[in-house]
Amino acid sequence: MPKAHTRYVCQQCGRVSASYMGRCPQCGEYNSMVEEIVQAEPTGRGSKGQRGLSISSTPHRLSEIGGEAEERIPLPIGEFARVLGGGIVPGSIVLVGGDPGIGKSTLMLQMAMVMASGTANIPPRRVLYVSGEESGRQIKMRATRLQAGEEKTHPLPDELYLLTETNLAAVLEHVRQVAPSLLIVDSIQTMYLPELESSAGSVSQVRETASRLRELAKSSGIAVFIIGHVTKEGIIAGPRILEHIVDTVLYLEGDRFQAYRLLRSVKNRFGATAEVGVFEMHEHGLREVVNPSEAFLAERMVNAPGSAIAVTMEGTRPLLVEVQGLTSPTQFGNARRTPNGVDFNRLLLTVAVLTRRLGMKLAEQDVFVNVVGGLQIDEPAADLAIAAAIVSSLRDTPVRADTVLIGEVGLAGELRMPGQMGMRLREAAKLGFKRAVVPKRLRRGEPWPEGIDVIEARSLRQALDAALAPAVPRPKGRKVV
Repeated sequence: MPKAHTRYVCQQCGRVSASYMGRCPQCGEYNSMVEEIVQAEPTGRGSKGQRGLSISSTPHRLSEIGGEAEERIPLPIGEFARVLGGGIVPGSIVLVGGDPGIGKSTLMLQMAMVMASGTANIPPRRVLYVSGEESGRQIKMRATRLQAGEEKTHPLPDELYLLTETNLAAVLEHVRQVAPSLLIVDSIQTMYLPELESSAGSVSQVRETASRLRELAKSSGIAVFIIGHVTKEGIIAGPRILEHIVDTVLYLEGDRFQAYRLLRSVKNRFGATAEVGVFEMHEHGLREVVNPSEAFLAERMVNAPGSAIAVTMEGTRPLLVEVQGLTSPTQFGNARRTPNGVDFNRLLLTVAVLTRRLGMKLAEQDVFVNVVGGLQIDEPAADLAIAAAIVSSLRDTPVRADTVLIGEVGLAGELRMPGQMGMRLREAAKLGFKRAVVPKRLRRGEPWPEGIDVIEARSLRQALDAALAPAVPRPKGRKVV
């Protein structure tokens, strides 16, 4: 009988150690080592613990292997299909993460119902939904609520099978019996293998169950979607090796107090990374937002001081978002810098450039910056819009209502050209904007798109002079409210 042994595994990076260490030598995290009891298995030839995709694998010449593109399974949810790269690849394994209550299970159940129902042009597919967290009654109630939100009410699809199970060995046996085209596991942290003595959700269980599901996908051609929990730091719980096992990693982001949700691809072996799908949370589930830019600007107050329009790239899609800035005299010793939706360091850089290069008196001003709609902007192309929103609030002068601002701000106060400028300007022109303030081109390339007046500025000062509307003199003797 093989003896069990104890080891210590880092919950962040998966580093294995024979003894406990207060600080992981690989990732540097403190108190991340957890104790695990592992039952040793025989490793002889033909032993039960020897696994692989095939026991009779044969090497082939690269020139002999077919290079045809993988045929994808059509997905009727357009925003979801965009993030996946055009559809579901048979035999792929996709990891979906997100904060608790953000809508991961809702989105997966909607996809399962759509795939099992089919459309006029897409035949239905057999789907097995495995839940380790909710009962079958709870999932049936959610499915009924989602079905009630459709314009035409149909009965629940017959090709959708539901299984409430946490033993992965039993799940794999049911998969062989049902033979689905799509398998959804909710969630990977609840699954366990009985041959491992560690509890469900531990590093070894998460890593081993994900490996078994990957082997199932590659050997049978079943597309597997697994849901993963997210830690307080915003990363998927478990070892980082989990993200290396899967083919695609998706994050469902958004503020629970906002209606919009972003499905973001951070890894995709079958499509573009950093692609984004936009959804809106309703009473009856998540709905696609076909034109996100128009939706984000719907409640914009025109000619309000402290508001500027930035054009950011989310994957291959340009999005127009409203950046709001507010300055207020500080009531404390140190002025505050409060960003919401932008990087804190980028805000500090922008405020420093405005103070040092343009002479703005911001040392005694609290500065607040907000991106409307709960979006998170990471690229530097929004620096110019952030600076314009802050200066607009400080001077109480609005930015021109028909103007978008695109550009990265350097430490010397110069503007730098971001990528894909033509695509950004075409999106702005399509939504009715007439002017765009951009960095000056040093090399002539393709002509600017038609329908929008492009103003090139070399410095931040020139850009702000072109973007801000002329101040309106206040009438003497009249109180302005």
